[in-house]
Amino acid sequence: MVKFRSFLTATVAGVAALTGAAQAQTAAPNAAYVNAPVVNRIPDARKPSGHCGIFQTCASTKIGLSRGDFMVRLSGVGVLPQDRDSNVKLNGQTLNGVHTSTTNQAMPELTVEYFITDNLSVDLIATSTRHEVAAHGAAVGGTLDVGSAWVLPPTVTFAWHFRPNKRFNPYVGVGATAMWFHSMHGALHGTQLNSGFTGGPAVNVGFDYQLVGNWFFNADVKQIFVRMHAWEKGAPIDGLAGRAGSHITAHESLDPTVVSAGIAYRF
Repeated sequence: MVKFRSFLTATVAGVAALTGAAQAQTAAPNAAYVNAPVVNRIPDARKPSGHCGIFQTCASTKIGLSRGDFMVRLSGVGVLPQDRDSNVKLNGQTLNGVHTSTTNQAMPELTVEYFITDNLSVDLIATSTRHEVAAHGAAVGGTLDVGSAWVLPPTVTFAWHFRPNKRFNPYVGVGATAMWFHSMHGALHGTQLNSGFTGGPAVNVGFDYQLVGNWFFNADVKQIFVRMHAWEKGAPIDGLAGRAGSHITAHESLDPTVVSAGIAYRF
């Protein structure tokens, strides 16, 4: 009986010890949780900035060109008259073997362009260049300086773009040009140089390349087909008539090649 009582006492003591250990283990984490600092509100995650610099390509930047885009381009342009053929007359008589030539010129050029569809755009170029005109041939004593003129050739072109929404976008186009000649001066004292309004078709080929953000590089070559009608009258011209009132007329196929390269911005 004594042994059984001792065994029961030992068993109760062991169960009590185990229960106390379990309670201690459970109480420890709860105590740590209760004693931890309380956070009233979890801070929001930092939102990415929506600002995109003018010289940056961001996630919101549209790649390539497409319908609704409006571009303004500033280029350097070279105007290269081809002088394919000419006819020069003195007082109504053709001067055989005499032809005219017009100098090349380089100037800035402004272009505005609008995309009607993803592939089709219309653009207008405007610039003004100054050219020297000369006559060549035995009848004029070799080379004769005729004068100078400024020309304003606004050109409208419709272009077909092959790769809309791509960084590199080549195109071809057709259009028309009109030419006004102004600020004309005869080279000889007392002479007056004049020219009529003219115009003709134009074709072109080129490409746009997206550099960064909405900035593009453009290269373009246009071939314009126009004839120039000019006349000069006034003082005597040595080697031609030798008397006052000489009247010279010239018809020339200028057919200038217009080469340009520049930077454009899309709005």
